Amino acid sequence: MEQKQAGKSDTHLMAGLIGIARNMFGLFLSRVELAALELSEVRATLLKLALVFALGLIAAWFAIAYWSALLVYLAWDALGWKILALVATGFTFIAVAVLLYARSVVAQGKLSLPATMNELRNDRDALL
Repeated sequence: MEQKQAGKSDTHLMAGLIGIARNMFGLFLSRVELAALELSEVRATLLKLALVFALGLIAAWFAIAYWSALLVYLAWDALGWKILALVATGFTFIAVAVLLYARSVVAQGKLSLPATMNELRNDRDALL
């Protein structure tokens, strides 16, 4: 009689463990699918951003070159070589401002898969 009950409890234990393993695998698959979805959205956004950045960079370089040449040409008689130092200083300040802006965009965490990371944190908390 005791062996029959022991065999029955072992069967229930194995069925429970198999059910838990199946649920864990399903949870893992859903997290992988969520991460893949978010990665595809991030990739599409990055591609658009890269294209806009490249076009903007080309246009900005042409504008900077022509406006700088015009400024130097018009101010050369009054300032001489000092106009070159002023233009260089101005471009340095602009470069620092753009760098600080880029760092603030990265610090906002828009490329860090927030939904996936939040779900993974929730899963970790639920398991612990």
